[in-house]
Amino acid sequence: MNHRWTKASKTKPWAVVCGSAAAVLALTMTQVHATSPGDPLAPAGRWEGNTSGSASTPPMGWNSWNAFRTEVDEGKVMGAAKVLADSGLAKLGYNHVILDDGWWMKRRASDGRLQIRTGIFPSAATGGPDGTSFKPFTDKLHAMGFKAGIYTDVGRNACSQAYDLHSPNLPQGTTAEREVGLDGHVTQDINLYFKEWGFDYLKIDACGLADFIPGSDLVKKQSYRGMAPLIERGSINRTDIGAVRARYETVAAAIKAARPLGDYVMSICAWGMANVRSWGKDVGNLWRTSADITPSWTSMLHNFDSAAKRALYAGPGHWNDPDILHIGHGEFDANNPVEVRSHFSLWAMINAPLLISYDLQHGPASLLAVLGNADVIRLNQDKAGHQGIVAYDSDDAQIIVKTLGDGQRKAVALFNRGASPAPVTLLAMHLKLADGAPVTLRNLWTKETLTFTGEKAFTLAPHETLVFEAHGKRQLENGVYLSEIPGSINVAVDGTRQPQLDPTVHRMIDPWSSTRSGGSRPQYAGWGGAQPDATPFGQSLQVAGQVFTSGLGVLSNSRLQVKNDVGYARLTASVGVDDSTENTRELVRFYVYGDGKLLAESAPARFGSKVQALTADVRGVKIVELVVRDAKTGNAVPVVATWGDVQLTQAGAAVPGPRTSSGDRT
Repeated sequence: MNHRWTKASKTKPWAVVCGSAAAVLALTMTQVHATSPGDPLAPAGRWEGNTSGSASTPPMGWNSWNAFRTEVDEGKVMGAAKVLADSGLAKLGYNHVILDDGWWMKRRASDGRLQIRTGIFPSAATGGPDGTSFKPFTDKLHAMGFKAGIYTDVGRNACSQAYDLHSPNLPQGTTAEREVGLDGHVTQDINLYFKEWGFDYLKIDACGLADFIPGSDLVKKQSYRGMAPLIERGSINRTDIGAVRARYETVAAAIKAARPLGDYVMSICAWGMANVRSWGKDVGNLWRTSADITPSWTSMLHNFDSAAKRALYAGPGHWNDPDILHIGHGEFDANNPVEVRSHFSLWAMINAPLLISYDLQHGPASLLAVLGNADVIRLNQDKAGHQGIVAYDSDDAQIIVKTLGDGQRKAVALFNRGASPAPVTLLAMHLKLADGAPVTLRNLWTKETLTFTGEKAFTLAPHETLVFEAHGKRQLENGVYLSEIPGSINVAVDGTRQPQLDPTVHRMIDPWSSTRSGGSRPQYAGWGGAQPDATPFGQSLQVAGQVFTSGLGVLSNSRLQVKNDVGYARLTASVGVDDSTENTRELVRFYVYGDGKLLAESAPARFGSKVQALTADVRGVKIVELVVRDAKTGNAVPVVATWGDVQLTQAGAAVPGPRTSSGDRT
């Protein structure tokens, strides 16, 4: 039977003309297009990405935890601040000084006010009806030009009360007095931290939602008040994602009320649990994507992997956080300069917060030189906020490419993950630069410059990362592929229907339980989210046999927002159902909206359908929205859809043909 698709009008859905069955199909797809109140796929017409707080670039500074755990005191914190100032690191952007766990004495029974351990923070012994105050402490930091940070827990008790029981600096007193977390005291504590004590940054842990289980040995032996866990570390299905998110949303609202001018940073520390990699961007300024880092190479790989392929979920004001730097300890001490440079380079390339966490007063100058590499810091602090994209991916080596703010320059990291030398060939195509034009690379560690055309071969030493700034002729001279600008994209709805654990995160031997379990299992949700230059499940973008090396891979029933701040005139894409989709039966449609108005739409497409060209006039449009819908939103298996070669260009720009694959994806 021959099917003929016709377009009824410029804004109405396509219709199927082929008998009664086709009429049903046309009706179904019309219903798919229709929006209703509360429809998450309806265009918002405004930017919905989180812009609250003051983290337009990833926070930089010093955190006390890896240096001292709970054995912290005022002298150690102020000593670290002095080194930041005297060494010049503060001038490079290291302007947050963050006090982690170990500072509290108790919650006062009479009024619930938190009391500070004045034996280790003597300036807090202010006396009077308040008992203690951190105001003199934050005043000193502010006078030195720093922002001050502090730690709490979103539950009743802090992590140290479960995992640092040997510490002399645990909260003391009755069961109620030792409940120093935010539970039941959100407004009171947030006002205390931000309004009265003058802190600017709050790290909010989540052990209180996971580890104080009624009837457990911990709760019984320590006389804690048990709390049914909202987070079950070993099971995403047994974790109450909505309740965890709601807790953090309540805290976010309280912080906004306490700091209405937005001069704050909110750090969510739920260690990648509760599907936080999906919603953290909508609530806080940064969110942990993994468990605590330890000073080993495999731990660094584990934490890096947890954030490295979530570029579309981060951007100005909201950042993936693979945990604080562990430079200065273990396999990242001064005796391991290659590993130190790699750790720092990778965190810079993926826009991770750059928080030093070793004893700066007694650290070697060689580490300060690494941490003070202004060229590498500049990549991390680039105002456009585009997280680096994994352009070549393998277990042995990776190539990570980052577009810098002017749109003309690139940064590229060549990363040897293994313990043997690794051959890596960098292609101009990896950089989305023209094959036939020269490419200039400036090594940001050695400051040497080299030039190549087409491709350049390197051999990386074990654990080595080379970082370059690259210049060359762009593939799109009059525009940009959307996969080059993840910081300008907000994944409003990603189409995932059930959180799935990400199998691509490096599975290290657990540093806490060793090999006492059955094995190291995937534990962080995030598999199946929107991806640049790959499908949501890490495959090459391909529709009906046509491969795209540029594009966005999404699931059906997704909505992505794109800022058009540059003022591009045209959006073009080649769209269709990806050849990798598990659901090969469902029909989908692609829609392009501009500031809430429908600009272009595709005909219905299914697995095997040829690529459809989609073009939209976006002149004067501020927010472009890309929507993919299927006809059965309740279907358990979403369709994998591809926005191939999706790009923004100026009027009259030539649109290049699809790029062929170089076999990057495995």
